Amino acid sequence: MGSEEFTFLLIGLKWTVLLSAVGFICGCLAGLGVALARTSGISLLERVTATYIAVFQGTPLLMQLFVTYYGLALIGLKLDAWEAVAIGLTLHASAYLGEIWRGSIEAVPRGQTEAAKALSLRYVSRMKDIILPQAIRISLPATIGFLVQLIKGTSLASIVGFTELTRAGNIISNQIFQPLTVFGIVGALYFLMCCPLTIVGARLERRFAAAHAR
Repeated sequence: MGSEEFTFLLIGLKWTVLLSAVGFICGCLAGLGVALARTSGISLLERVTATYIAVFQGTPLLMQLFVTYYGLALIGLKLDAWEAVAIGLTLHASAYLGEIWRGSIEAVPRGQTEAAKALSLRYVSRMKDIILPQAIRISLPATIGFLVQLIKGTSLASIVGFTELTRAGNIISNQIFQPLTVFGIVGALYFLMCCPLTIVGARLERRFAAAHAR
């Protein structure tokens, strides 16, 4: 295990970080739309987004990436591995984050919404200034926890031939025949990414629980 092999792992790490960032950021934007639709009070929107969430929560991420890459190609939409994985992770994240945030929105005391309506605030103002700031605060521990799962989920990108950290480790392992060493380093790199996030999420959860108990 020399410097060239370690550099190759770091390149894979770079793509893992980029995939995680794209999937999470785009998933946040789409997930917000899903959460707002789920709490809109419009029956059709709520049923459609509930079905959307059920599909992505009820099927493995591995299958979703497979369908995104190979399935879209069958209907003439040929994507490269990066685009397919980014779209797949975005759809996956939007479903999970949409449901997390839906629960957080509904966890905000109803009196807040009723008071805003009594002040004749419109829907956009109610959500932007009153409901969403509180809901985001409530959802932070679960959102960070999902980000950790998403980072680890990028390892499934190898199903479509994309070289992220896990696939880079597999390639090197096949070349130098030192799987324990290689995947020990790969595991350590995942740990260094995920452990700080896990600690932050746990601290936020304890802090919010203590504040709620007062």
